[in-house]
Amino acid sequence: MANWRKRLGQGMNLQAGEGPVVIAGLALFYLLFTGYFMLRPVRETMGVAGGVDNLQWLFTGTFIATLACLPVFGWLASKVQRRYILPWTYGFFASNLLLFAVLLAREPDDLWTARAFYIWLSVFNLLSISLAWSVLADLFTSEQGKRLFGLLAAGASLGGLSGPILGTLLVAPLGHAGLVILAGVFLLGSIGACAYLQHWRDRHPLAASCAQPASRPLGGNPFAGATAVLHSPYLLGIALFVVLLASVSTFLYFEQARIVSETFTDRTRQTQVFGLIDSVVQALAILTQVFITGRLARRLGVGVLLVAVPLVMAAGFLWLALAPVFAVFVVVMVVRRAGEYALVRPGREMLFTVLPAEDKYKAKNFIDTVVYRGGDALGGWVKRGLDLLGEHPQLAMVMGAVIALGWGLTGAWLGRSQQQREQAASGAPNTPPPLI
Repeated sequence: MANWRKRLGQGMNLQAGEGPVVIAGLALFYLLFTGYFMLRPVRETMGVAGGVDNLQWLFTGTFIATLACLPVFGWLASKVQRRYILPWTYGFFASNLLLFAVLLAREPDDLWTARAFYIWLSVFNLLSISLAWSVLADLFTSEQGKRLFGLLAAGASLGGLSGPILGTLLVAPLGHAGLVILAGVFLLGSIGACAYLQHWRDRHPLAASCAQPASRPLGGNPFAGATAVLHSPYLLGIALFVVLLASVSTFLYFEQARIVSETFTDRTRQTQVFGLIDSVVQALAILTQVFITGRLARRLGVGVLLVAVPLVMAAGFLWLALAPVFAVFVVVMVVRRAGEYALVRPGREMLFTVLPAEDKYKAKNFIDTVVYRGGDALGGWVKRGLDLLGEHPQLAMVMGAVIALGWGLTGAWLGRSQQQREQAASGAPNTPPPLI
């Protein structure tokens, strides 16, 4: 048994004593993503219900709502102890879910409730996931991040796998309101996992964190995240990377809504199709996260995680331009999302491990929410404009390929910059990072 556990730990890049904390991190992401991905197909169905031609308005509404949340979260992060930022935020979101459950139970077909839920879940998605990664970037070193972030992201993929399955199986007997309540229960469970992670770090403090322990508020002003991004080329590079990522995702998202609405007309069937796609994506992502992501990051650097998917997506967009059918779209969408979860997202989070604590929460939140949703809104209007200009989806797909290439170049620069910062912090010689 001891040899078996040792081999398993080596296969997953674990060091002595890291098993329990990795399990807690996996539980944090599993519970969070299970609840979210139960609701994601519901959100997609409600988005289609308002009309595919109106999706850009939902994206714009989401961006405005995200802007409104920025000062509120900034104030919370400035005033409360770091260890309480996630529990307070998740507790507030759980109360929101209870309210939506009541509204959906009373008026299940109300269009404005559907639109409000779509916007709310889109804001919740980015803010809650960003905050979970902020906690991990705060509690783990850069070296631990390279080894463990890919593995911890597997918890998100496991939740992303079980969530759609549960949603697909339970949407008929429980209804949308029942799914919302169950998702709230999972969200509350993730707070307990976060509490264990904080307790573990209290017992094993980092030398670099002693100057500003988690029991002390970050301080500063609610808009410090935005100003930090504007004054840092490194953070601006991350912001540009996120905008290009969001634009690529938005182009595919609009194509998904168009193709699925044309192929499947029943709302329950649409929810099941969206859930099936999510399940396939997460299954592929888990295998990559557990066995490949950490090894790639340690041997080739963070940059390879940020470049591989954009290059593949450039080819995928060109394929869609030549064959814009449902089967081709499913392949491209599955590859893009699985690659993002397994490679791009862990790599993106590793970029923040070399930053100060305030930037890990405030600047990261600004980039992950306002900047991302701004890229969503911009991409949505550009995609809609291209569709109206030529009524040819191929034009938008070619534009998507160009954006994906820019996305990859930005990722290569960020990978080199992250390694230089890491070497400067450790005092290691500034050797050139590996070519990507």
